[in-house]
Amino acid sequence: MWAEGWREDFAEAAAERCFDLVIVGGGITGAGVALEAARAGLSVALVEQNDFASGTSSWSSKLVHGGLRYLAAGDWRLTRESVRERQRLMRDLPGLVDPLDFLLPVYAHDRPGRLKLGAGLAAYDLMAGKRYSRYLRPDDLAWRMPDLNREALTGGFVYRDAVTDDVRLTLRVLIEARAHGAAAANYVRAEAPILDNDRVVGVRAADRITGDTFALRARAVVNATGPWSDALRAQVDGAPQLRPLRGSHFVFPFHALPVAQAITLFHPDDRRPLFAVPWQGATVFGTTDLDHDAPMDAPPVMSAAESAYLIAAARHYFPGRELAATDALSAYAGVRPVVAGQPGASASEESRESAIDVERGLITVTGGKLTTFRVTAHEVLARVGEALGRRAVADPASPIVQQRLPGVAVDAAGRRVSRHGPAYARLADAPDDEARVGVTDYCRRELRCALAFEAVEHLDDLMLRRTRAGLLLPDGGAAELAAIEPLCRAALGWDAARWAEERERYLAHWRAVHAPA
Repeated sequence: MWAEGWREDFAEAAAERCFDLVIVGGGITGAGVALEAARAGLSVALVEQNDFASGTSSWSSKLVHGGLRYLAAGDWRLTRESVRERQRLMRDLPGLVDPLDFLLPVYAHDRPGRLKLGAGLAAYDLMAGKRYSRYLRPDDLAWRMPDLNREALTGGFVYRDAVTDDVRLTLRVLIEARAHGAAAANYVRAEAPILDNDRVVGVRAADRITGDTFALRARAVVNATGPWSDALRAQVDGAPQLRPLRGSHFVFPFHALPVAQAITLFHPDDRRPLFAVPWQGATVFGTTDLDHDAPMDAPPVMSAAESAYLIAAARHYFPGRELAATDALSAYAGVRPVVAGQPGASASEESRESAIDVERGLITVTGGKLTTFRVTAHEVLARVGEALGRRAVADPASPIVQQRLPGVAVDAAGRRVSRHGPAYARLADAPDDEARVGVTDYCRRELRCALAFEAVEHLDDLMLRRTRAGLLLPDGGAAELAAIEPLCRAALGWDAARWAEERERYLAHWRAVHAPA
């Protein structure tokens, strides 16, 4: 957790010491590296130019999955690795990473058909060491998904993956890293690498909250900035290697698109895989996969073409719902830091494998998946050990999160502990703690915990990341802000003018980036 005065403590530590490792980037990749490095006994500092998990790690499909698409492409190694990590995450983080059954309908015109899909799912189960999948007749499938288009439906399958809150997973890993001694600061931008004898020995950083600048010196530096990684690499003469790909989603209220189980679909126009996923009382529907050509400093936004593409698929598969973009609660888009492959490859054909490059001592990690962040962290840690001239040992059998409270049930209260970690259970009680934030399952106690211990600097940090209320409530939760105001002002010391500024800043951002259209 981030206790009062943590930002000043971070700047003081930066001035006084040379770290074993500095990590640039506070998404799931950087968080995973920070945890494994700190657990291996290294002194670690992590900086993120915006809020933690505000980039790619905010805007995924919310799935922890093996990736049937990778299996279909013949990438057995990545699929097996992903399935095994999915199983580990479900075991280690109940209440934060939960099993989720998926339906996979089969229509008369579909390729591959029932036999190949069945064989693929059998292999998927074999990798997990458990049998989850089975075939469903058309009536059984329709019973589970009454709104599904039944024209030419020949049956389908049920199989298992998992669902998570991507931001809370990232924060939970960072909280664990801090418990092992890592320092982590949001809104601190790495401006340039520090070179000594033509080797990177740290970064010059600027705190965007205080305005302070300082040098973060380290024996090794990891660039885990995702879609921004080429910019930092360019400062050590690294050649561009990324192909940024945008994926966009709608969040529908459950009554507009009621899916009690997740479902995998293939777009009727190009056969790209899509998902409709029950998530925190709503339904996430996506995703697209296309080149992102906009400047990386601007938040990615769903385009009109992407909106039309997703709505066309939703109307095809759920014709009775007559869905429109305006039925959605919100929309969001994220940019995947995919390493460019062969010229001419489509966006969907690009590999999601991670890649690690070392240039003048700067260790850059790109690509990868949310599900396999721990494997990626171990690979990076091996390179860090080489840079330090000593082995940095990662324990592959160690639980992802060791700070677990014994006997915590996976009920509403247990899920909140899983989201926030031990600080949530230790927080002093207050009146109306169980009062909900709108119709979400977030309560006032979670808001207080985030404001007290989770490095909230702006209102959008609270509404879009510490909670996801801004995605799950109409108009970004504008109707709830009056009740949230006294909590923010008491915890963060904001006066009326600062609150008004934050409120307008958040709502303007929501309208520009997340309003469905």
